[in-house]
Amino acid sequence: MSAVLVVVGAGPRGTGVLERIAANAPELLPADRPLHIHLVDPHPPGGGRIWRHEQSPLLRMNSMAEDVTMFTDERSTIDGPVRPGPSLAEWAADPRAFAPYREIADPDVRAELRTLAPTDFPTRRAQSAYLDWVFRRAVADLPPHVTVTVHRDTAHRVEGPPDGPQQVHLTDRVLTADHVVLTLGHLDSAPDPRYAADTAFAGRHGRLHLPPAYSADAADELDRIAPGEHTVLRGFGLAFVDLVSLLTEGRGGRFEPDGAGGLRYLPSGREPVLHVGSRRGVPYHSKTDYRLQGPRAPLPRYFDAAAVDALLDRPGPLELRRDAWPLMAKDIGFGHYHELFHAHPGRTALPWTEFLAGYDAHPWASPELNALVARAVPDPADRLDLERLDFPLAGLELGSAEELQQHLRRYITEDADRRADPAHSADLGAFLALLSLFAQLPRLLGSGRLTARSVAEEIDEWFFGYFSYLASGPPGFRLRQLLALSEAGVVRFLGAGIRVDRDEATGTWRASGATVPGHTVTATALVEAYLPKHALARTRDPLLAELHRTGRIAEEVVTDAGYTHRSGLLTIRPADSRLLDPSVDPALDGGAHPRRTALGPHTSLRAAAAFSRPRTDSPGFRQNDAAARTLLCALARADSAVPA
Repeated sequence: MSAVLVVVGAGPRGTGVLERIAANAPELLPADRPLHIHLVDPHPPGGGRIWRHEQSPLLRMNSMAEDVTMFTDERSTIDGPVRPGPSLAEWAADPRAFAPYREIADPDVRAELRTLAPTDFPTRRAQSAYLDWVFRRAVADLPPHVTVTVHRDTAHRVEGPPDGPQQVHLTDRVLTADHVVLTLGHLDSAPDPRYAADTAFAGRHGRLHLPPAYSADAADELDRIAPGEHTVLRGFGLAFVDLVSLLTEGRGGRFEPDGAGGLRYLPSGREPVLHVGSRRGVPYHSKTDYRLQGPRAPLPRYFDAAAVDALLDRPGPLELRRDAWPLMAKDIGFGHYHELFHAHPGRTALPWTEFLAGYDAHPWASPELNALVARAVPDPADRLDLERLDFPLAGLELGSAEELQQHLRRYITEDADRRADPAHSADLGAFLALLSLFAQLPRLLGSGRLTARSVAEEIDEWFFGYFSYLASGPPGFRLRQLLALSEAGVVRFLGAGIRVDRDEATGTWRASGATVPGHTVTATALVEAYLPKHALARTRDPLLAELHRTGRIAEEVVTDAGYTHRSGLLTIRPADSRLLDPSVDPALDGGAHPRRTALGPHTSLRAAAAFSRPRTDSPGFRQNDAAARTLLCALARADSAVPA
């Protein structure tokens, strides 16, 4: 009898699961057990919605081409076979082996790929072409008894008992399957209620309020902002960078060299005036565009499996900042100082072995460790200050808006210069150490030992935001462009602690920041410059909405000591990504639905990034491999749920 699998979502995560099925099927799926896979997505397979080709060529990745891969490698700790493949940079560099450029219809993408350097930050259209090829390779690598049908359609609901066939309802047909996998990717939700007042205000006064949205989908709304219109952008991260690109270059402006190593912006006259602020009041730190100058640090050293075991052996509830962060921060410091001592020994005053012995011996942020760092690293600019990095404008009060513009321009210039200079490669060492923390963080989250307040305030709010701010910023050239836009008066900085009030008398928003007390700007448009955060209770995905309405899936809820945190994420079992179904008897496999699996950013198994860096033992690869192996073992059983 043949088996049937339905995968809903054909973007990078669905493609990654398909690649792992291809790798593991020869071992786990007998040749006399045919498997047919239905792949369902209204958008093209490979790129899916977020990475589809049909978006502005101005939108770029925030990773270098050599740091993006869809393939396992020798450092991947997985149970299934490692099947190496090219990174985006390697794929683009060898068209005869990898890239069938003749199949890429867009001549601009073909031209970009031919000249793409490993340290370039590609357009999202180039990544779309890579993902399309990865998908087609994964299909080609499937054994002969595994076949695939792609449905460019939307899945509206899934039905079926835990011990029987599953029916996946598309627009005009029903697919019957033994198992269903939800790899839905980044999803939209109805706006958070906290935005309702501004949306209603905009409606009353004929103004524009744009809630968080994916930039590629926001173009029509952005067209409503008039040339010269004063607009507040609340948020200073990646969404801000994309939105500003669409509102400036996207309206005909252009950048040119200023003759002094920077850029000059030449407006088209169609740009609005953009006032930007956030909690920190500064943009995300840009990505470095160089490699480590010394040997890679052996990570993790302090926040490893044994350390997490020890934490979980402690009695009582755990808190991230109190119990885990000292170990996590110490690993970040280790990555930083390992690179500094090995790549730039002239800026250190102790032998590495002596420094490391002291570093091992003292707790993070202790007086003894601080004294050791001060003695071993003479220049304060070479020392790692994680608290200062978090809020660089903390306590700063300036006397005028113009002082703030000058201060932020200096800050952004210094940050862009530092991130482009391999003399400061210790920053990259810290970044790689920060990435390594995600190897053990899911265990801590999945243990159920963290307090609800810690999950809410320390992980979902603080840590993931801090990670994005330090490690997931834009390419350096985007900061140079921001400087040029500031000099041209198109972008104006509001500072830290942004506050936006509604003025009913004038029908305008009044925005201010704590950095310049008393300074206020007036605007007739308000844009929430944040990426959407999926919330299951408000999801716009019809399949998830129906499952939630009927009580067949559960939002992750953590409750203790009178505090309840609803993460908005779909609860899954960490070991194999099976959906937890409240209608399934919890005595049976912990309430995990035996025929439904979910992977991706909408699930409780939180992830650090959309794509994996080569040779970093990506948690995403481990999740995909574990889920694929569990699926294949279940599908290999002779008692198929699908009627013959």
